[in-house]
Amino acid sequence: MKVPYNWHSNKIQDASRENIRRHLQCYSARFAEIHSFLYERILLKEMKVFVTGASGFIGSALVSELSNAGHHVVGLARSEESAKKIKSLGTNVEVLRGDLEDLDALRKGAREAEGIAHLGFIHDFQNFEKCCEIDRTATEAMLESIIGTNKPFVYTSGTLSLPDGKISDETVQNYEHSKFFRDHTEKLALSYGNKGVRATTVRFPPSVHGKGDKAFIPWIISVAEKSGKSGYVGDGQNVWPAVARPDAAHLFRLVLEKGRAGRVYHSIAEQGVKSKEIAKAIGDSLHVPTASIASEDAMRHFGFLGAFFSKDNPVSSEITRKELGWNPQGLGLIEDIKKNYIF
Repeated sequence: MKVPYNWHSNKIQDASRENIRRHLQCYSARFAEIHSFLYERILLKEMKVFVTGASGFIGSALVSELSNAGHHVVGLARSEESAKKIKSLGTNVEVLRGDLEDLDALRKGAREAEGIAHLGFIHDFQNFEKCCEIDRTATEAMLESIIGTNKPFVYTSGTLSLPDGKISDETVQNYEHSKFFRDHTEKLALSYGNKGVRATTVRFPPSVHGKGDKAFIPWIISVAEKSGKSGYVGDGQNVWPAVARPDAAHLFRLVLEKGRAGRVYHSIAEQGVKSKEIAKAIGDSLHVPTASIASEDAMRHFGFLGAFFSKDNPVSSEITRKELGWNPQGLGLIEDIKKNYIF
């Protein structure tokens, strides 16, 4: 049986049932794409987002992620170099000059935006307590300027302060016992959920990994290169959670768009990678032996990182994934080390 049907021109064409079925499948897929587009662009309205730390490793990925999703981004830049980098990250990106101690600039950025992503932090481990005080003052200044607006404000924290040796989900907090000053700022930020701000926190693992990383993994690699051995502490069975940089940026966008006031979200793709496996991947890539470092020698061997690399920090992101539909797709930490860290 031949069915007259016009798919692409004004001419009547003969088409088999199979051809019609294929076309219907094609249009069905196209409808799904349109539905997804409408959901992203209309139901989740485009926002003007103020981003601190916009030129940093995670922040720059977030700026591109937000821009590609149709949001307008205003990035805080303390230098002309940072400003140029931020502007290059998307077509709908602008710059606000200032830094984390310029409270007037921070208030202006927060007031004029429809959402705030606070990733900026001064990573000076020689003056860490002072850096945390600056962060707390900056956080409070921005939050105070948007009370009662219901704007999303996403604070950035970490997982290393969570209790050692047991799996921590998003409901676990350690404020009363934590020696990490940023934990107390996390608690402060979340309290604004009761003051008309959609305040949330994203906790990052010790390794947000990928090309351009300048944090813990490059430090461990540097120690292995200098010492001639790739070390781990004790038996190396303690674990670090991890996430690839693009997945971290994607989650941050989802939290800005859909996060619920007062909630904590975990940017965790891998619940825990054994430190011995990390050391082996580095050792194999550098062609140096893998070796155990006694816990009492960890600080001497790794420097300040010795206190962190010995932590057993398994972390779950199950609640985050279910609530926001986050499904990380990036490389695992071990694969990334072998592919992108050592040449």
